[in-house]
Amino acid sequence: MKHLVNKILVLTLSGLLLSCVDLEEKPVGILAPESMFRSPKDVETAIFGAYGWIATERLYGRQFVSALLLRGDMADIGDRGTPAERQQVNDFNMDDNNNMVNQFWPVWYQVISASNAAIAGGESLKLTENEINPLIAEARFVRAFSYFHLVQVFGDIPYIDYFITDPGTVKDISKTPQAEIYQKIIADLEFAKQWLPDQQPKGVRSRPSKGTAASYLASVHLTLQDYPKAYAEAKYVIDNKTKFGYGLVPDFQDLFRAPQPGNLQEHIFAIDFLGLVSGDGGANDDIMPPMTGIRGADAPKSGWSVAVPSMAVYNTWDSRDYRKEVSIDDSARIGGVLQPYTVFANTKRPHIAKYARFTGRSNSEGRYSDQNYAAMRYAEVLLIAAEAAGEVNGATAEAIGYVNEVRARARNWAGRQTNFPANVAPGMSKADFINLVLEERRLELAFEYKRWYDIKRRKLGEQVFKGPNSLEPHPNFDPNRDYLMPIPRNELQINPNLNPQNPGY
Repeated sequence: MKHLVNKILVLTLSGLLLSCVDLEEKPVGILAPESMFRSPKDVETAIFGAYGWIATERLYGRQFVSALLLRGDMADIGDRGTPAERQQVNDFNMDDNNNMVNQFWPVWYQVISASNAAIAGGESLKLTENEINPLIAEARFVRAFSYFHLVQVFGDIPYIDYFITDPGTVKDISKTPQAEIYQKIIADLEFAKQWLPDQQPKGVRSRPSKGTAASYLASVHLTLQDYPKAYAEAKYVIDNKTKFGYGLVPDFQDLFRAPQPGNLQEHIFAIDFLGLVSGDGGANDDIMPPMTGIRGADAPKSGWSVAVPSMAVYNTWDSRDYRKEVSIDDSARIGGVLQPYTVFANTKRPHIAKYARFTGRSNSEGRYSDQNYAAMRYAEVLLIAAEAAGEVNGATAEAIGYVNEVRARARNWAGRQTNFPANVAPGMSKADFINLVLEERRLELAFEYKRWYDIKRRKLGEQVFKGPNSLEPHPNFDPNRDYLMPIPRNELQINPNLNPQNPGY
């Protein structure tokens, strides 16, 4: 999708369609669709604008995804000199004025604003369904993708599904219950599954297809613990993988070797950054390599040691697992000399390698990288199918087979076949199998911003933060408060109808 990024940046910089979701003076959208949308190309441009907001420093470039990363139990704060807002998210002592939340909350609504603009613009053209519905479906997918993140992080939130022409219509908006939001997300994804193409032009993965929509339906249903529907959607993707162009890449490292091909077969939905390009508002600014990189190391691994695995994460991960080799750096060149983690500058622990090891075109700290970040990949669909099938029928041969497919790829150590991890043997209890799948997700998807959502949906917080085998102990974790983040204080001050604040803040 590299040819699209320039268009995204132009729209992001111009600000023609989007503004903040400040519900007092700054409208969510400021243009009437009939004055802006004259052709399907205009609708497509609005959609590209939404992608542009996702690929910014405030969302997938740093703020939002690092909040998810720190909230889980796979990455802890490394350098404690990092701003307090990050430590508060990590340590479960944030308040309702946390600046990370203040940064990413409004930008998600900018993405939604662009999506709503595209939907309204497409409908205003009065074209046939076959002409315009694929683009409307793409915009509805992006809207669903945005709300799926927001509802998991905040619970009840304002739900806006129309193009704003009069700011007065939203200045007093109230929150929508999360159960209702999930149903709206599902409706958007089902429309997207119906009308999106099997593959986008040139097979790019930074735009959704039918398989993308079905994969996210599977994830939503899994989150809602509707396991039969989660299984059905995941099985649909698996059964149609050839039509959609999906599969596991043979070498796990190639998933994190920038620049990745725009049509990488394992990517189901990717956030595409363009190396050494940036713009106003943090456009295309990927800062996750330096956030996870090693302070004082030689380029490109040099970084700030902000999000760093605990020693327990490193020590409990079997070193025979190639995924550990790809995911973690336990040595680095410093001043041209290969050094172990025990002599790293200020955080003497192994560091995350997935983003800082191969950044493509970037600056000396890996910033402005060439990464295509997988928001969803085929391995996750296999593990969704395994978990959902296991919940429905237990550890069947089919459910075990999905896990074994993921493990078989992990045995390919850069072209050398190994015997670890071994296939899952039959005969497991249902409970043991579900725990195994969750553990497989923890390792396969390590540092990919999934772990916090797994902890939340399975209510594992007290186990993983307070239990005897905790990888990252946080004795102050409070399940009555910490499964949700706070609504930003300034939003409540602007619009008291958004009260009550989430519990405990």
